[in-house]
Amino acid sequence: MTAPIPRDLPDIPALPRTHPASAALFAPARAVVPLVRRPLTAAYRLLLALLAAGAVLVGTLLGSPARVLSHFAVQSALLLALVTLTSARRAWSARHPLPGALTGAALLYVIMASLAHHILLADAAPPFSTAGDATGTSWLEPLAAHTLHTVLPVAAVLDWLLLSPPARTRLRQAATWLLYPLAYLAFTLARGVFLPDSPARYLYPFLDVARHGYRNVLANALLLGLALYALAVLLVALDHTRPNPVRRPSKTGFRLRPPVG
Repeated sequence: MTAPIPRDLPDIPALPRTHPASAALFAPARAVVPLVRRPLTAAYRLLLALLAAGAVLVGTLLGSPARVLSHFAVQSALLLALVTLTSARRAWSARHPLPGALTGAALLYVIMASLAHHILLADAAPPFSTAGDATGTSWLEPLAAHTLHTVLPVAAVLDWLLLSPPARTRLRQAATWLLYPLAYLAFTLARGVFLPDSPARYLYPFLDVARHGYRNVLANALLLGLALYALAVLLVALDHTRPNPVRRPSKTGFRLRPPVG
């Protein structure tokens, strides 16, 4: 004989939940989107990295390497070269793109250096100086300056708009991007203090403490910082509104989209 089935089953303890409910219901979009190789994108970014590195190399050959490498535009170009070279390798090997915080910072610094050059430093000398016409390299100076301040920013913006998916950057990252310009301002002021006898102790005329004083220099730096923050906020807003130029269909033929909710 079998025992009768009890009317009330005893309470069964609930299984412990090791993951939050949101993690069980949703998965990030990048986890389900198939990755593909993008050789054309890799080639474009490799060319962009070589162009940035070549402009910096020519600048260091034309002028004093220590002075040339101290300029914000040159440092921004070096950062752009490293970021685009790594992005080219990831596009070639079908890996996930770099974080938007890193690529956005490189783009922001290059654009800001270009705008500062064309608006504030249009009549100033480039960050390198030639050794004279007798060397036959004087024509490289305007070419390197044009590449550094015009060609690279335009090429970087085209890569961001046409070849990079939206990274969905956050507004708080716009404030984080200001840390490097603040450190560069401190470096520039310290350079002027420790090189009092140098004819180019201050690299930029609007940061020349000897001519304008600390009050006016800090006021100029504040205005540049506000302009840089406004540009960073604009990049974040555009990153959330621009269309995705990279469309990867799933194996079933349907396009995968991020979950709603």
